[in-house]
Amino acid sequence: MTHLEGGAHVIGQTSLASLPTIRDYTSHRVSSYDTTGGNDDYWRIEPGVKKVLGEITGPGCLKHLWMTLGLPHEDYCRRVVLRMYWDDCAEPSVECPIGDFFGLGHGMRKNFISVPLQMSPQNGKGFNAWWPMPFQRRARIEAENQGDQPYVHYFYIDYERYSSADAVAGLAYFHAQWRREDTTRGWAYEEKLKSDVYSKDPRFLNKDGNGNYTICDVQGNGIYCGAHLDIDCFQRNPNDWYGEGDDMMFIDGEPWPPSLHGTGTEDWFHCAYCPTQEYHAPYHGVILYSGNDEWRWKGKNTVYRYHIEDPIRFRKSIRVSIEHGHANKLSNDYASTAYYYLDRPQRGGPALLPVGQRLPRPNETRYGKE
Repeated sequence: MTHLEGGAHVIGQTSLASLPTIRDYTSHRVSSYDTTGGNDDYWRIEPGVKKVLGEITGPGCLKHLWMTLGLPHEDYCRRVVLRMYWDDCAEPSVECPIGDFFGLGHGMRKNFISVPLQMSPQNGKGFNAWWPMPFQRRARIEAENQGDQPYVHYFYIDYERYSSADAVAGLAYFHAQWRREDTTRGWAYEEKLKSDVYSKDPRFLNKDGNGNYTICDVQGNGIYCGAHLDIDCFQRNPNDWYGEGDDMMFIDGEPWPPSLHGTGTEDWFHCAYCPTQEYHAPYHGVILYSGNDEWRWKGKNTVYRYHIEDPIRFRKSIRVSIEHGHANKLSNDYASTAYYYLDRPQRGGPALLPVGQRLPRPNETRYGKE
């Protein structure tokens, strides 16, 4: 029996049906409240400053995060970095631009609803995360202002503490992985090929997935729980619809074709027929659509698929990828945030890109940049 297949899974069973179950825990919160008794219930974080929002001893489990930020510019959603450390791991299991962590990229805030993540009114400024985050000994949550101006940070960190480590025995550690490729290598776009040419090109048959955009790449024993994908269609491609790209999940080093091979990007986020409507369901949807009748799918788009009812198990590794256009023929700006659990804490993904490489592209119109 592996570490993830044994142990007490009690804390993961919180739902409407389980609420009457009396469990052995105490409830706690760390927040930004004004400890003088006044009403300045926020922390001011100066440029270049890293602040520990909460340092919590275990055994315990974070149950809910709420945050709102008073920002000088919207792109601070990409300038402020959220990190989380578990137990004695010196590297962050979560290191992510704060807006992306809460479910929407492009340095934007916008109202939406999913089960694990929400941005709430006013205009998406209330960030909520409900991923359970168990730990044995300690948890540290910090924010770093990598911008050049101060901002104010309000937060709640709601958690349970247990009298015995048995409550979290066998439970995995939460991780997140943020990635960006600001110009995918689209061979048909780069060579200005039209459909009657590129459809006959040998590269049009993708039989290895090597050129796909990588959403998540992990070595370890764990559970993959899904991702949101943030695509900026900033160029006129040979086919403006970005969604012909298949998703491919390679588990434990398997060859192509993988165990989980999809049929198109809109199929991956479980909509259909090149959607131009925003829609957010518990586990899948379209948070952001920026096109119009003349320029369909142009500009910034955010879509998501969370594996809550159908988590993906891996024992050695997982590589989650998606084509950028069929057979990777299109050049667009891709970013993503993936969420997963591992049987031990480790760095969540590659080192975070510098600020300048994280910022969103300026919005564009038919006549140029806004």
